[in-house]
Amino acid sequence: MNRKNFLKSSALGLAAAAFAPVNLLARPLSGPDPLKPELVKEFVGAGHKDLERVKQMLAEYPNLIYSRYDWGNGDFEEAIEGAGHVGDEDIANYLIEQGARVNLFVLTMLGKTGLVKPVLEQYPALVFAKGAHGFTLL
Repeated sequence: MNRKNFLKSSALGLAAAAFAPVNLLARPLSGPDPLKPELVKEFVGAGHKDLERVKQMLAEYPNLIYSRYDWGNGDFEEAIEGAGHVGDEDIANYLIEQGARVNLFVLTMLGKTGLVKPVLEQYPALVFAKGAHGFTLL
């Protein structure tokens, strides 16, 4: 390969390499659309008080179980957390049976001291952790 061909090949290769990352980033993400915030808000609200509505909504939108509503200023809440801080064991247990992600706040409300105590023994500062709406374990 002579010098002229080498330089042409190198220039084309460098140009292609330089634009490749931009091209990859410009591609639209594939997959389903995000859940609508209004739907998530309704589901989280139902998690505070309405087991039948929770069941209906999960039947129609199974991935709602993983959703969190943004109340603003870093205050995110899941339906199971709503059930936890209002003390609704039926809703909390139903959501757990359906695969909801549990946390110390819900486990504390459910009286699962055998699960909560070892975590707090390992990480005592978590006793002051804040959950949804700033609620603590105490």
